[in-house]
Formats: sequence, structure tokens, C-alpha cells
Amino acid sequence: MGQLNDRVALVTGGTSGIGLATARRFIDEGAFVYITGRRPKELAAAAEDLGGQAVGIQGDVADPDAVDRVMEAISRRHGRLDVVFANAGGGDEIPLAEITAEDYERHFSINVAGTLFTVQKALPLMPKGGSIILVGSTSASRSVPQMSLYGASKAAVRSFGRSWAAELTPRDIRVNTLSPGPIETPAFYASKGAHDEAAQRQVKDHMGGLIPAGRMGRPQEVASAALFLASDQSSFTTGTEVFVDGGTGQM
Repeated sequence: MGQLNDRVALVTGGTSGIGLATARRFIDEGAFVYITGRRPKELAAAAEDLGGQAVGIQGDVADPDAVDRVMEAISRRHGRLDVVFANAGGGDEIPLAEITAEDYERHFSINVAGTLFTVQKALPLMPKGGSIILVGSTSASRSVPQMSLYGASKAAVRSFGRSWAAELTPRDIRVNTLSPGPIETPAFYASKGAHDEAAQRQVKDHMGGLIPAGRMGRPQEVASAALFLASDQSSFTTGTEVFVDGGTGQM
């Protein structure tokens, strides 16, 4: 406990799944956490659930003006930002023959532009010793049918991580990429079209048969890896990619 005492963290896409679990873990370790989300009702519920060490700020990371408002709110209250967990993102299964310009714009706006402008606009608030964690995906390094747009956008995020780590080393700011495999989250099930309990169970059983660990991951397991990258435990770790995937991309 206390690995993030007195730190200020931002978790984008913090209303559910990996983002919410990570915000909760950071708070448990002593951080004050700002979370973002697009939907006011879900954002308010998540912030209330997290308690007094969290503040929700509505905003879409694909909108640079909204990201500006997030950073302005953080600057007014704390004046600094020690940890950025750039988690907001998503993707759908779309066959190559059916990809539209709108599909392309949606995937790259949130996953690529959203990550870029979140990090860029956070930098003026980040002191020495800061940690930036980009959320990638095993889809960026594996061939996954019908996930080419999502995989390509997450490959760009991984490339950002390498380049930004080199660029920000003189400022003593670490940049790493955290790449989950299949994780039990509302967003993952939605991407598979599983919107009820029976369909989700079917997806869960199917994915468990494909993963070397024999099951899907839990958001809390990704949050544990995020804590490592956010804390001083990873003080000599930058530019790398940490997989939390049950061996999906490794075995």
C-alpha cells in the first residue's frame, strides 16, 4: 500500500472495465485520480463509486478541445500530473471488404489521435519522474481476422510508446505500453456483439479455449500491471511493452 502516495493521476476512459479498475487501484495506493468519460451518467456513477480521491471530467479524447478542458481542470486543482494512463479507446470486428471511411475515422480518432493529444497536452503538467502508460493491445502484434483497423491503430500506439520514451528520457519521464489480451469488460463483450448474459458466457467459454492460460483476464489483473508501470517499482523501465494476455501473444 502507498506506492502512489501524493501522486496525481489521470485515467482516460475511466468509467468501466480496465479504466475503472485501474483508477480504483491507484486510489488504493494513495493517488488522487481524475477520470474521463463521454457519458455524464456513467461518469458520475464511477466517480461516486471511487469516492473522495477521484474527480470525473466529461470529455471525448478524440476532441482536442475537450482534452484541453481536462488539463485545465487538473491544472487549476493540482497544478501537476504525475501519471497518465491513456486508456480510452475501442474497436469493432469489421471484415476488410466492409470497412468504410467512417469506420477508419472512428478507430483512428479515438485510439491514435486521442492518445496523441492526451499525452501532448498533459506534458506541461508533468514533473520529473512522471510515468505515461499507453494502452495497446495484443491485436497490434497478432493477425486477428476482422480486427485490422483496431490492430493497426493499436500498432500506432505501440510506435508512439517507443518514440516518446526516447524523446522524453531527458525530462526523466517514462513511457511504456501496456497491452492486454482478452479481458472481461463491457467493451470487449460489446465488440463481440455479446449484449446479454448468455451471449457473454458463450464468448467467455470460446475465448478461454483459445488462451493458453485457459481463461479470459480480469480488469484487476491489468490494473496491477498498470500500478507497476506507474510506481517507482518500474523506475528503470521505459520504452517497453508489457503484455497482460494469459500468454495469448507469447505462446
